[in-house]
Amino acid sequence: MNPFPAQDETLDTFFNGKLKILQKKRGYRFSIDAILLSQFIKIQKDEKAIDLGTGCGILPLLLCHTTKARSFVAVEIQKGLAEIAKKNVLLNDLSQRILILHQDFRSLRKIFLPGSFQVVSSNPPYRKYRTGRVNPILEKAIARHEIRGTIEDLISIASYLLPSKGRCYLIYPASRLVDLLSVLRSRRLEPKRLQLVYPRLEEEAKFVLIESVKASGVELKIMEPLILHGTEKSFDNDPGIG
Repeated sequence: MNPFPAQDETLDTFFNGKLKILQKKRGYRFSIDAILLSQFIKIQKDEKAIDLGTGCGILPLLLCHTTKARSFVAVEIQKGLAEIAKKNVLLNDLSQRILILHQDFRSLRKIFLPGSFQVVSSNPPYRKYRTGRVNPILEKAIARHEIRGTIEDLISIASYLLPSKGRCYLIYPASRLVDLLSVLRSRRLEPKRLQLVYPRLEEEAKFVLIESVKASGVELKIMEPLILHGTEKSFDNDPGIG
């Protein structure tokens, strides 16, 4: 497999050029939510992590540079995105740490035993199917709408893959926070840290970052809000991965 960009691909770099990311010019492209989630996640040395709906592999690729996790499995249902993710792993010489699986995450019970990973992460599709405008580009539509699995499906498999005290990290629209909290607790994933993300100080929250722990006690820490633009502490003044 040729790991270098084709004519229909772009090449972005992070960490002063140490990390290279290929993406299709047309089709689904990662956005700031993946970067925000990568900075929220905590992974200890030698832990095994799995990313559900990895797209081009952006999250495990970033986490290889910011954590000491032993290994990542990155699951992607769309063949084109999975192929791009594999190219990105080769391009960055990370085959020893990242395994890309072209797979429907709903079928992972057939592949992995319960409790196989200490950490589960996901930037899942956040719009209910048949709500809002569905993008005519199928790759984008599947990435943004619950066409190939609902949030309930995702949290169910996350709980299966985690042992007791295992951790799940998600970014989700703030407008659907109640839905998210409800389904997390129903699957024994207790929310422990929550951070609201605001585009600007005067605007409504857009995202919520949340860490939940399986079979844990009830205690939620509400973190200081993250403001993306317009203040001295804004994300755009200190992105951390330039």
